[in-house]
Amino acid sequence: MYTIIVFAFIGVFRSINIEVFQVLNYLIYIFTAIGFVKILSYFLLKKVRYYLKGNLRNVIIVGNGASVDELKNMFINQKELGYNLKATFSDVKGVQATGTIRDGFNFLKGEDSIDEIYCSIDELSEKQVNEFVKYSSIKHYNLKFISNSTKFLTKRLHTDYYNYLPVMSIQEVALNTDINRIVKRSFDIVFSLFVIVFVLSWLSIILFILIKIESKGPLFYRHKRNGINYKEFYCFKYRSLRTTEEVKGSYVKENDDRTTRVGRFLRRTSLDELPQFINVLMGDMSVVGPRPHMLSYTDDYSKKIDKYNFIFRHHVKPGITGLAQIKGYRGEVENDTDIINRVKYDNFYIENWSLLLDLKIIIQTVINALKGDEKAY
Repeated sequence: MYTIIVFAFIGVFRSINIEVFQVLNYLIYIFTAIGFVKILSYFLLKKVRYYLKGNLRNVIIVGNGASVDELKNMFINQKELGYNLKATFSDVKGVQATGTIRDGFNFLKGEDSIDEIYCSIDELSEKQVNEFVKYSSIKHYNLKFISNSTKFLTKRLHTDYYNYLPVMSIQEVALNTDINRIVKRSFDIVFSLFVIVFVLSWLSIILFILIKIESKGPLFYRHKRNGINYKEFYCFKYRSLRTTEEVKGSYVKENDDRTTRVGRFLRRTSLDELPQFINVLMGDMSVVGPRPHMLSYTDDYSKKIDKYNFIFRHHVKPGITGLAQIKGYRGEVENDTDIINRVKYDNFYIENWSLLLDLKIIIQTVINALKGDEKAY
């Protein structure tokens, strides 16, 4: 690239009379000097790490297995690589470790100097993986995954090789780049403000009266959901049920006797979801994205989905509507195929996001609401 720039510069300023061999000599000297500095800095850095204990990354390893042992030996025996192994945690009895995995969470609470966490995906449960993802997001640790088999290798995760050991990490998707994040957030703010000012302002007054006439309770129903990186937040809806408490396994079914007459209309037309534009304005949600699940369902669904695909789905903000919803995978999950396809469409959206795709999903959502969705109950 630099060679092309040099010759282009000479080509633009034709008044400069320089022989070709002079340019080639210049380029050879430049690249030789750069190469020498790079090689020298490489060896100096290794000496600094080995003898002066500088430029080190503090790491912990969670889990057990052949891959973990290989990684641990590399960190301990190859000091010039710049890894300082602070602690190891495992629930396997007889394994030499600093403590259990639960001790690992307690260790991270009081430790701010950690740079990277290496998790053995084979030993950790889905819930433990989720917790490490949340910790890494809050404290800005680099979270990496290691496995004793190749079945977890996936294109959705970035893979580096430490010697011959594959180490995976959650890759930055186009949706999370700085420019795209600004574009999407700006669109979310403008769109949600429009809906709140011109729709919710008068609709909430009407629904408050109708809901209060039919049943006691608040206008809005709040329930905890998992957001980006499993962060928990309260999601708002217009209350459509007579009950206000969230119960595990309480997905609303067709002809559910808990729904009010007003509630059935709200759910059939998806109007009960409109208060979530408040969540969008608050920054917990986006207009378009993967739908957030109740906390109990997040644990249940994650056991039926490839761990990495499920983690990937939670690497962006959840949405009021999404690609899976307009494709028919919304509401009650009747079998494993429903949640598998929902995650498949969510991940496709994340990988192929564009503002035009968001607009297409919003338009199709409105059309589906006007036509009536068979799973909207």
